[in-house]
Amino acid sequence: MSNDHEDNHGNSPAAWTAVIIMLVAFTIGTLAFWFDLPVIVWASAVLCLLGPIVGLFLKRAGYGVGGDKVIPKAHN
Repeated sequence: MSNDHEDNHGNSPAAWTAVIIMLVAFTIGTLAFWFDLPVIVWASAVLCLLGPIVGLFLKRAGYGVGGDKVIPKAHN
């Protein structure tokens, strides 16, 4: 496989922020499910749904791949 073309798909502050929000939501939801706290489980489900929305907002604000506020890093 050739490394001639690398588009950095998903390697941006917007993508990382969305993924971290969703991972935190899943962690909280799993613990709440285990401790039988249904309100917290549903709150974490809502938080998980907010992750992609925040990611899209940050992408449109210029923090996505190729955005004007992202400093590209050199690859070795």
